[in-house]
This record gives sequence, structure tokens and C-alpha cells, in this order.
Amino acid sequence: MKRTRTLFFIPVLFFGLLLQAQETVTIGKKEVQERVQENNSQLKISQQEFLAARAQYRQSNAVFLPNISVSHTGMTTNNPLMAFGSRLNQERVTQADFDPARLNDPDRIDNFATKVEVQQPLINLDGFWQRGAAKNKMEATELQRLRTGDAMKLETEKAYMQLQLAHKAVTVLEQALETAQANLRLAENNFKQGYLQRSDVLAVEVRVTEVNNQLQYARSNVKNASDYLMFLMGDSIDVVLVPKDSLTVEMNPVTTSELPEDRADIQAMELATEARKKMYTASKMTFLPRLNAFGSYELYDDELFQGDANGYMAGVALSWNIFDGSKRIGETQQSRAEYKQAQLELEQHVQQSQMELNRATRALQDAENKLQLTQLALEQSKEALRIRSNRYEQGLEKTTDLLGAETQFSEKRLEYYQTVYEYNYAVAYLEFLTESTE
Repeated sequence: MKRTRTLFFIPVLFFGLLLQAQETVTIGKKEVQERVQENNSQLKISQQEFLAARAQYRQSNAVFLPNISVSHTGMTTNNPLMAFGSRLNQERVTQADFDPARLNDPDRIDNFATKVEVQQPLINLDGFWQRGAAKNKMEATELQRLRTGDAMKLETEKAYMQLQLAHKAVTVLEQALETAQANLRLAENNFKQGYLQRSDVLAVEVRVTEVNNQLQYARSNVKNASDYLMFLMGDSIDVVLVPKDSLTVEMNPVTTSELPEDRADIQAMELATEARKKMYTASKMTFLPRLNAFGSYELYDDELFQGDANGYMAGVALSWNIFDGSKRIGETQQSRAEYKQAQLELEQHVQQSQMELNRATRALQDAENKLQLTQLALEQSKEALRIRSNRYEQGLEKTTDLLGAETQFSEKRLEYYQTVYEYNYAVAYLEFLTESTE
């Protein structure tokens, strides 16, 4: 039997040594939060989304700023109209050029033109409203980025607490394993002295095996929690993280359970709704005329990059697209529907957020009650184990009763730390739901 037990302990011992052989890094929650804020890929993605929205807003500067272009064109032709026009632009027309024979059958002519064009928007009402919508979208994206940062902070705290809980589980199970092994040695001695039956020793051996299995899973959870934290910090190094601070009950700093109106995600949806409203107004403004100014300055010559002749043109254009096959009517209806949809989504989000806040408040109260009960149960199971251990050493207690008390104490310790984790997360989640942008 000892040989069988030894063979079973080999893979468990190998796994423990492998875990211990990996590089361990001690890290605190503050350091984790800082590294997540600097290197997390999701936060970087949200930053790029904001930059894209800001660039889109800057594109709307075209509503006010001019459009300036420069071109240089070279051509050769003997087309009567083009040839005469080119000579006229080059200021080379003479009396002989009006000869009908030359007009009808001109010689080939080269023409090079340098042109500077300026288009200046004056009154484009739809563009003004589109610019306002782009600004609201940019501001909404910035607030959503802040909310993403808050959510990542909550996720980081949760992952760090999971790491603390995993290490606590390993500690509890290692202590339980030491106790189980000590009981096994005591049971074997009592068996040799004839105080116990073989079935009692086998029951203790089963308990040792169970604790070993639980310890193996607990160590795997430590590695899993470490990997996830490294992922959040934007790192892929294979290490085992060890928290600087142990898992303890966090005090609840939340003083109100009311939903803040200035929460970043709610403000973002309000701005998104306002952007939809402005896009709806902009679509209606497309039915009005537009007023734009234009001008150009031109240089002509028969040689490349020369300009002996010049001229200019300037003017104002009032354009009004009265009917385009009902396309604008459909676009206006679509914008109106999207605006109404944004309003409904905002109302739904506020109601859902209030529901989540109420649920989180109740969850915190339940976690607080559970924490008190599990703490009391832990103290009671500890005292029960102490009494049964003393009686067992004196031969006054059955082996099964001792194993039951030992198992119960180990389970209550794990349950207590699990409850501490649930309570701390309930506190952090309630803070997340009531966090404002101030």
C-alpha cells in the first residue's frame, strides 16, 4: 500500500515542483493597475477609436475652410477651336490668325497651363449641422473611452482578487494536506498498535488523496489567474504572480445607491443621441440652396513651366437641387428613425443601469450577510476540529468523525475566502456603477 501511495504522489509532487520552478513575480494591485492602463490592448483600441472620431470631426472643417488646388497641364493639338483658344490664352493672337484658311486648318500648337483654383463655402446649412454631429460623436467617443477605462479597472481588480483567492486556496489546501498526512501517520501508528482497523487507515489515505487532487487544481488556478493578469497588462511572459497583499475584507466606501446622471456611459449615449438629432436636422437642411464662392488664377505658355500670359476668374454660385428622385426624402426618413432609435436606446440603457444598480446593492447586502455567517461557521468548524483532534489522540473519537471535522474545516476556510472575494467584488462593482466623471 505504501508503494501505491508513493506512486500516486509522484505526478502531484512533480506538478508542484514544476509550478515552483517557474519564475515568480511579486506584484501589488497599484502596480497592476498602472501597467494595465499603460499597456492593455483594449484601452489602446478605445484610444484609436477616439482618434478616429476626432479626425472625422476635423474633416468637417471643410464647411468653413477653402479648397485650394494647383494643376499644370500640357497639351498639343491642331483642333481649330482648341488651337485658336490656346493662342488666345497665350496672348499670341495676331491679325494673320484671323485668316479663314488658318482658322479652318491651323498648325499644331503646344499649350501649357498652370492653374490655381479656390473654392470657398459660404452658406451650407447641412454641413453646419453635420459638423455639430461630428463634434458630439467625438465627445461621446471620449466619454466611452473613459468608461472603458473604468470597466478595465474593475476587471483588473477582479482578476487581482482571483489571484489572491487562488493563492489562499493553495495555502489552505497545503495546510490541509499537512494535517491529513499527520493524521495518516497517527492512524498507521495506531493500526500497528492494534487500536485501529485497516479500513480506518484506508479512509485517511483517501482523504490525503482528495486533498492532493484539490491542491493540484488550486495550483492550476494560480497559473490561470497569473496568465490572465499578464494578458490584461499586455505581457506574455510565462510567470507565476504572487500578490503583495493578502485577500482581506474591503470596507464599503459607497454612500449612495442612486444612479449618477453624469456617469460616462450615460453622458456618451446622450451625446450620441444629440448627434443623431443633428444629423436628422442636417438631412432636412439639404432641401435648402447652397451658396459658394469660387475663383481661379491661370498662367499659359507654349513652353513647359512657363507663364508669359495670365488671367483670373472669380464668382459666386447659388445652387439648389430641387428634386433628386426622392433620395433625400428617404435619407431624411432614415435619419429621423435613427434619431428615435437613439432616444429609445438611451432610455433603455438608463433603466437597465438602474436595474443593475439595484441588483448590485442587494448583492452587496447578501454578500455581507453571507460573510458574517461563513465567518461564524469557520470559527465553529475550527473549534469542532480542535475538540475532535484532542479526543482522537486520546482514542475517544472515531476516525470517520475526525476526517469529517477536518474536511468541514477545510471547506469552511475555502468558503470563507470565496465569500470575501464575492464581497470585495460586490463593493468594487457597486463603485463602478456609481462612478461619475467628476
